[in-house]
Amino acid sequence: MTKLNLERNNIRILFIGYIVIALLGTFILMLPIMHTQPITFLDAFFTSASAVSMTGLIVLNTSLDFSFYGQIVILILIQIGGLGYMSIAMALYILVRKKMSFGEKNLLRESLIYPQPSGLVDFLKKVLIFVFTIELLGAMLLFLRFKLDMSLSKALWASIFHSISAFNNAGFSIFETGLVPYRDDFWINFIITSLIIIGGLGYFVLLELYFFSKKRFANLSLHTKLVLSSSVILIIFASLVVFLFEYHNPKSIGELSLFDKIMSAYFTAVNYRTAGFNTLDFSTFKDASLFFGSLFMIIGGAPGGTAGGIKVTTIAILLIYAYWSIKDGVVRVFNFEIPSKTINKAFVITVSSIVYIITCVLILSFIEDDKHFLHLLFETSSAFATVGVSVGDGGTLSLSANFNPFSKLIIILLMLSGRVGVLAFLFSIFFKEKEKYLNYPKGKIIL
Repeated sequence: MTKLNLERNNIRILFIGYIVIALLGTFILMLPIMHTQPITFLDAFFTSASAVSMTGLIVLNTSLDFSFYGQIVILILIQIGGLGYMSIAMALYILVRKKMSFGEKNLLRESLIYPQPSGLVDFLKKVLIFVFTIELLGAMLLFLRFKLDMSLSKALWASIFHSISAFNNAGFSIFETGLVPYRDDFWINFIITSLIIIGGLGYFVLLELYFFSKKRFANLSLHTKLVLSSSVILIIFASLVVFLFEYHNPKSIGELSLFDKIMSAYFTAVNYRTAGFNTLDFSTFKDASLFFGSLFMIIGGAPGGTAGGIKVTTIAILLIYAYWSIKDGVVRVFNFEIPSKTINKAFVITVSSIVYIITCVLILSFIEDDKHFLHLLFETSSAFATVGVSVGDGGTLSLSANFNPFSKLIIILLMLSGRVGVLAFLFSIFFKEKEKYLNYPKGKIIL
C-alpha cells in the first residue's frame, strides 16, 4: 500500500469514527433523562455532531432543552472532539501499558497532525497534561466571576463548562442567551478569548512555547513563528473590521462606550477564529461585516489544535507566495525558503474549500429560498470552519434551527468534514490514486 493510500485510509477511518461518536452521542441524548422536553432524532444528531466537531451551532437551547446530565454528555463530546478520539483511545492504551500498533500510531499522528515520525507517545502525554491544566486554570478564573452572580454549585458547573468549551473552540454555553449578559464584563471577555486563542494555536505550537519559553522568537520553529505572527495580524485586522464597520450601527455597538466597542470588536474577532461565543446579536450586523466575518471564519485557526477552517498557515503561505511572485524572488519567510510542494498544497486546500463552500451554500439557497443569501453564506462558513457563530433564528438558536431536515444534514456534513479537514475529507472520499505512466509536454499559457 502506498503512503498516499495509507493516509487516505486513515482519514476515512477518522471521519467514520467521528460519525460513529456523533451517532452514539445522539442515542445517549435521546434518553429521557438527558433532556427537559421531547426532542427529535435529527436535532439530537445535530447537537451531537456540533459538539464533537467543536462547532457550537445549536438547534436546541443547551440551557433550557437539556438537563444537567445532557449538558455533561455535550461537554464530554466537546472534549473528545478537542483532543481527538484517537488521542483519548491512545491515552487509555498508555494507562493499561498496551503497545500501539503501527496503524494506530498513524491514526494518532493524523488526528494530532503531528509532524515527526518519533516521540509521538511522549508528545501525547504532554498534550494531555497541558490541556487539562489550562482548562482547570480557566475554570478557576471564571469561577471567581461567576460566583458573584449565582450559587457556588451553579458557578462551578458554569466555570467548568465554559472553560472546556472555550479552550476547545466549541462555543457552547449553558446560559440561555450565551455570553450576551457579560458583553461589558472585561474579566469574562479576557478569560474566554484567552482560552480560545490558546486552544486555536495548535498543540505543537503550545508545547514549543511552553517548553522553550526561555528562547527568543528567532529560535522558535518556522511553523510556530508563522502561526504566531499570522494569528496576531488576523486578530488585529478582524477587530478593526468589526470596529470600523459597526462603529455607527446603533443595533450592534453604536450605542456602546468607546472601551466597550473595542472590547466587543475584539471578542467578536477572536470568536471568528473558530469559537462561536457571542456577546452581540449577529443579525444586527451590516452585510459587509457578515461578509468579512465569513472570510475570517473560513481562514480559521492553526493546524493540529482545536480550530477549523483552511488554517492561518495556508493563507499566510499564499500571501507570501503572492508577494515574492510580484518581486520575482525566491519564496521565503523568516529566512526559510518555502517548498513548491507546500505552496501547491495551500492552493489546493484553498480552492477545494471555496468550491466546497460555494456548492453547499448554493444548495442551501435553493432549499431555503426564503433566507437571505449572505446569512446562508455566514452559516455555511461557520459550519465548515467549525466556528458556531450565527445570525440566529430570531431567538436564542442558530439559523439552522429554521432549516428543513435535508438542510440540517448538509450543515452536519459540513461540521464533521470540517473536523477532519476539507482537503483530507474530499480526497479520501472522492478521489483515487492513479498510476502515472506518461509524462506530458509542458505548455505555455498567457495570464
